[in-house]
Formats: sequence, structure tokens, C-alpha cells
Amino acid sequence: MDTNNQDREREERYLRAQKRVESIRGFYTHLVVYICVNIFISYQQITENIEEGDTFQEALSNMESYSVWLAWGIGLAFHAFNVFVKKGMLGRNWEERKIEEYMDEEERKSGTNEYR
Repeated sequence: MDTNNQDREREERYLRAQKRVESIRGFYTHLVVYICVNIFISYQQITENIEEGDTFQEALSNMESYSVWLAWGIGLAFHAFNVFVKKGMLGRNWEERKIEEYMDEEERKSGTNEYR
């Protein structure tokens, strides 16, 4: 019975870890799309500004070319916060996980199993 509980606990930990990895992968996918799409949009805007008579330097320094970077970047920052900060530090059961981490660390140091 104890082995059965350990197997179930191990499977639950695996599923939580798998979900965490998927959320991290989702963030990096979002980041790559953000960079690629914004480079394309900025290129189009700069090209359009040059065609309208701006010099390359003027077109490059026009802040309108980067407005999407800023707006979308705010959303990307929230996504990063949710993936790396909120779930990692302040998420559900954070205190429990931290206590368990310290107990496991102490157990490894002492080589005993007195906490469980």
C-alpha cells in the first residue's frame, strides 16, 4: 500500500512537472513569434517611411515603428511573470513546496528519514 502511494505521488509530481515544462515551452514559443512578427512589422513600417521620403536614419528612429514591440512586450512580460515568477515562487501551495524542499534537503544531509 505504501508503494502504491509512492507511485501515485511520483506520477502526480511527473504530471505537474510536465505541465510546468509545457508552460515554459509555451512562453518560449510566444517569445519567438513576438520577435519574428515584430521584426517583420518594423521592417514594413521602416520601408514605408522611406518610401514616403524619410531618410533611413529618420525611418529607423521613428517610434511608430516600435509601438507594437512595446504593446505586445507588455503582454509578453505578463506571460513571463506568470510562467517564471508566479508559478515558481508565489503559486498555489508555494509554502508547502518550500517546506518539503527544506525537509528533503535536511534529510539528504542527515541521511535519515525522520521527517516522513
